[in-house]
Amino acid sequence: MSKAKHHTVNANGIRIHLVEQGEGPVVLLCHGFPEIWHSWRHQLSALVEAGFRAVAPDMRGYGDTESPEAIDQYTLLHLVGDMVGVLDALGVETAVIAGHDWGAPVAWHAALLRPDRFRGVVGLSVPFIPRGQVFTSPKTPATEDAVFYQEYFQAPGVAEAEYEQNIRTSVRSALYSLSGDFPGGQALLNADSVGMVSRNDGLLARMVDPPSLPSWISEAEVDVYVAQLSRSGYRGGLNWYRNISRNGELLAAFDGLKITVPALYIAGDRDLVLAFRGMDSVIATLKQRVPLLQQTIILPGCGHWTQQERPKEVNSAIIGFLKSIA
Repeated sequence: MSKAKHHTVNANGIRIHLVEQGEGPVVLLCHGFPEIWHSWRHQLSALVEAGFRAVAPDMRGYGDTESPEAIDQYTLLHLVGDMVGVLDALGVETAVIAGHDWGAPVAWHAALLRPDRFRGVVGLSVPFIPRGQVFTSPKTPATEDAVFYQEYFQAPGVAEAEYEQNIRTSVRSALYSLSGDFPGGQALLNADSVGMVSRNDGLLARMVDPPSLPSWISEAEVDVYVAQLSRSGYRGGLNWYRNISRNGELLAAFDGLKITVPALYIAGDRDLVLAFRGMDSVIATLKQRVPLLQQTIILPGCGHWTQQERPKEVNSAIIGFLKSIA
């Protein structure tokens, strides 16, 4: 089996670090917030064994990929453009694209806007959400004591200061508290309070830094995230959130457009994304917007970190999907 190769390409005007392994049809893996290529570590080798070439970039603003200074350089159009640019830099005509968390909207919109380059799409955690149904503060209005986390992320410097005060605590708390292993997870999934942040105490107040980590994540793997985030900080990833309204404006011309390539959706039943108000309806009607959706898989006991918490199930589903559209 070939070894994973780290290198940097010039794509869409920035330097993008990526890890790739294997030969064959390309599968492009897009991570979410606040992660790096390493979140796909279990998928790389599995895809290679199945005969595919796996490519996992550090997304714009993360890890060893360039982080533009201006906030408006982190729109979905920039992010989709980055992925097209990666294919161009690698000399690849088409690929299947997969994304988790924020990487999922990138993957869905890459398939929506460039079906000539992305012949299939896999979304993890976040389904394809129609324009105008973004899950921002209008759906979860602020109270005297709390504000929706996406609103909390808007002011530059605020969330950065909280996350970067102790990066190891931030990483461990998020990985544990948003996983299916957190005993207090049901409180986070309460429909009336999911995603809400205390105005006084901040985001991490509702999370727990555990005495020991769940079996699916090791301290050595946490070290990888801590090292990268200590270098890059959180600003680049948070800037994705600061373009939510701008994305709606830029995508107006594509309102109502359907994804026309084969698709797969995977999520955990303990993922806080599934608890957002109205998300049950979005998932139930997903096939209306993604007509070639082959399957919706909801993994019992799995939280937000889908491909890390349930690598065997996710690998099996993705590889089965890839082979079905080969």
